[in-house]
Amino acid sequence: MSKIFFFDLDGTLLTKEKKITPKTMEALKAFTEAGNHFCINTGRAIDSAKAVYDGLGLDFKGSFLCGSNGTEIYSVDENKYVYKTGVPLTMVEPIFDLAEKYGVHCHTYNEDHIVSRHDGECMNYYRRVIKTPLIVTDDVLKEIHEPPSKMIAIELHDHEKQENFRMALQEMVGDKLTLLYSNPFYMEIFPSEAGKGSAVKRLADILGIPVENTYAAGDEQNDISMIEAAGCGIAMANATDLVKASADVITTYDNDHDGLAEFIEKATRTP
Repeated sequence: MSKIFFFDLDGTLLTKEKKITPKTMEALKAFTEAGNHFCINTGRAIDSAKAVYDGLGLDFKGSFLCGSNGTEIYSVDENKYVYKTGVPLTMVEPIFDLAEKYGVHCHTYNEDHIVSRHDGECMNYYRRVIKTPLIVTDDVLKEIHEPPSKMIAIELHDHEKQENFRMALQEMVGDKLTLLYSNPFYMEIFPSEAGKGSAVKRLADILGIPVENTYAAGDEQNDISMIEAAGCGIAMANATDLVKASADVITTYDNDHDGLAEFIEKATRTP
């Protein structure tokens, strides 16, 4: 019976230098060579997740990418999406308008670009890691032809302002969209039917893998749903207290010191 291991990227699978250590890489190779599945489950869009996958030189048979907090599931082997949803187009402009009212940066995505009304400090900060090209336009919907996988609001200096925007936005969208922080500065906006936890259940169902054979590891708030959904939910030693409280186990070491290696090795050995 095959298994599947879901990994967050930053603060979990990757070190601070955005690399996978040799010991963890060897553990991943053994895990996948035993017929198991590897999945990056990230808040990043699929193009960014795929750039990371390719840039790290990963080539594991049976790999999947879950992007934009579970709104996209992509099969690396088949080079195609197996699931996709997005923020309704009718909500996109009103969300941008509300963000401007509160003075909070907001952007979204089309198939291969970030799309925003503004450039500036927040966008520069975001793109120091995310290398996806940028379109700046007053007419966002002209550049988006299908519901975007997610939107993101960024505030680098005033979390209270970000929270005020979040509360106003939650009142506007109700239960149609989920709003949560992927780090202290980034608020993710995506359909409530998605989420990293939903991606765990959805992909496991597609592959016919029972929940007890699913593993998930993360460190931030947007990882909690997948940690809770998996048969074995793993919080990193460097995770927030809220994430640790939601996990089945906590790694002894952090993401810079092969914290995941022993858990990948144990999953490989377990019948």
